[in-house]
Amino acid sequence: PQGLALQGLRVPPPEPQGMGDFSAPYVPGELLVLPGGLTPQGLTARVAGARVEKPLEGGFLKVRVPEGKERAKAWELLQAGARWAQPNYLYFPLYTPNDPLYPASPLDPSRLQPYYQAIRLEAAWNLLGPLPCTPVVAVLDTAFNPKHEDMGGVFLSGYNATPDGLPKDNLDPSPPPSGFAYDPNKDAPDHGQGVAGLVAAVADNNRGIPGVGLNRVKVLPVKVFYWVWGEYSSTSEVLAAAIRYAADQGAAVANLSLGSSAPLDGAVQQALGYALSKGTLPVAAAGNVGVEGLDYPAAYPGVLAVGSARLNGTRSDFSNYSTQPKDLVLAAAGNNNPPETLWSLALDKNYAYYQSLGAYAKWLGTSFAAPQASALAALYVAKHYARYGQGPSPDQIRLCLTRTASNGGSYNPETGYGLLRADRVMTDTTYCFP
Repeated sequence: PQGLALQGLRVPPPEPQGMGDFSAPYVPGELLVLPGGLTPQGLTARVAGARVEKPLEGGFLKVRVPEGKERAKAWELLQAGARWAQPNYLYFPLYTPNDPLYPASPLDPSRLQPYYQAIRLEAAWNLLGPLPCTPVVAVLDTAFNPKHEDMGGVFLSGYNATPDGLPKDNLDPSPPPSGFAYDPNKDAPDHGQGVAGLVAAVADNNRGIPGVGLNRVKVLPVKVFYWVWGEYSSTSEVLAAAIRYAADQGAAVANLSLGSSAPLDGAVQQALGYALSKGTLPVAAAGNVGVEGLDYPAAYPGVLAVGSARLNGTRSDFSNYSTQPKDLVLAAAGNNNPPETLWSLALDKNYAYYQSLGAYAKWLGTSFAAPQASALAALYVAKHYARYGQGPSPDQIRLCLTRTASNGGSYNPETGYGLLRADRVMTDTTYCFP
């Protein structure tokens, strides 16, 4: 009987010691303090402006201090003998936008909320607050429709980087050459609109989806796909020029939801280096073959590579991985078997030579993991600017997103640094806001 009774005992957790984090929202002028061995009155008598408001359960004291001096007074209380001092933190209901394809539904498993929750995005949204700048994500992709109902005011003036014969501001799908046509099973000009939608589709407009950027990010659409010798693709020449263009326009991030197996493309590598030198972080899709080895440009140094995870957090069956350590993270972006897809935008505009998938379409692939990382990187840029008056370098962004991901700073050959943790990106004081 004694043994059974002892097995039922719980060891109380150790009491905290030190000072809490003052970067999260809290009640002005209030601290919660563990006094240590001192009496409440004996403790606060040693700190000017501090007074005990009331004792709380668990031995804590609620202490009133001058507003704006919470952190300083917490430090003084610790110096006076307190064991622990923290803010009186604020908790909020997690923000949920009213876009109809967002809330989770058992009748529609492609709704976005579970995908965003996988990277703790809702918690991060609650931490944004007012942001004094609007970062730009350049999306280098297939085609775009700036007049889409869910992208109102989000697109900056776009650029056609291709030699497809259309004007340089024309973002329509490139017309196929005589004798060729778009293959609906392979060629998808809607792809670019879907990628851009996950970056910055308008939130809280009762339409479609919310982008990860939550109305705080703009998109620079750059068309890089066109018809090359009977194939709908892009080239080293066009892609390198587009990367340089995005950097020259001041984009904080260049999203590259595209790839090739070509390991040594000097022109593209040089352009990526140029972008990094201008303060633009390239973010690229890892590849959709499900094999070891990242596609390029994701595999190049300095690029943040993004693979895809299932909703259960494991690597998607199609997502490429790397046994060699790379700057690789994951975002939830579908699976083949069992099937998982997520809603995003389509062009919602038909052409004489191409019929759009409609206003919205279901997507999957590392192409749709990358824009989640790109938009999160942009939000981090804005948050960093709000705190320090300047944006972080590409190296800082990459370090912040990789080291705060779910693997705790450790690299795993299957999942890289793990699932993005948007909440940590907004609060981490080691890698993101040191």
